[in-house]
Amino acid sequence: MAPNLIFFAMFQGWPIIVNWYYSMLDWSGISSDAKFIGLGNFKELIADPYFWNAYKNSFLFMLGAVPLLLVLGLLAAVVLNNPLLKLAKMYRTLFFIPVVTTASVVGIIMVYIWGSEGAVNYALMKLNLLDQPVNWLGDPHWAMFTVILIYVWKNLGMNMIYWLAGLQSIPRELYEAAKVDGSTPAKTFVHITVPLIVPVGLVITLLNVSGALKVFDMIKTMTDGGPFFATDVVSTYIYRFAFSSEIGLPRLGYASAAGIFFAFTIVLIAVLQAVIRKMIGSAGRGRGA
Repeated sequence: MAPNLIFFAMFQGWPIIVNWYYSMLDWSGISSDAKFIGLGNFKELIADPYFWNAYKNSFLFMLGAVPLLLVLGLLAAVVLNNPLLKLAKMYRTLFFIPVVTTASVVGIIMVYIWGSEGAVNYALMKLNLLDQPVNWLGDPHWAMFTVILIYVWKNLGMNMIYWLAGLQSIPRELYEAAKVDGSTPAKTFVHITVPLIVPVGLVITLLNVSGALKVFDMIKTMTDGGPFFATDVVSTYIYRFAFSSEIGLPRLGYASAAGIFFAFTIVLIAVLQAVIRKMIGSAGRGRGA
């Protein structure tokens, strides 16, 4: 375990520790005149309406993307888990291809596909669903919706694999017994499949929530947080202060404070998920007894 622990300490442990120190500095990250200001960055952060806009957008993105990923991923897994389905492996591969595609590359391509003269507008106008082109990524009313759809498309395959792992852990004998008893596929799914995959579903939910709240590369390449901060999330907010020259000198200390503040949110969600999972597990054991 020593090599893993060493690499963790070097590339994750130490950066986390030093980030706490940086969050208490008024420092650009490139100069030598760092000034210790204690909790000054946190006070400024809490008073910044642009941070709370990014904070709100992060949760809007998560609430829009995670349910779609869970439901569509489960439906795809149920269909592809059918042993009678021909070419199931090929379909799984097709679903999974977007997952292994670089997010930044996907973002750049989607700018053209969803642009005013892109393929999406062309198809919708040919089907008479639109009278005129819509700038999906340039309109504040549609930008977040569009980014969520693209994110779901890219990550659907991974959720399908997660759900498939859970479904394949269910003994086939249970389905065969239900079929012998005359259970319909819908009843079998509700009374056998769902209860047995709830623990797996909670883990998948946590992974999706964490991933959605940390989204960065796709939004950075597609909208850069715009238009008019409509898709600005905490990750792009932190990037703007830590590395971007658009606001003058970077403010690494302030960006570190924003990262720590938001990290607490993710930790609280993980703790809440663990408590819910424990409660469900205790209730299941109680019914079994």
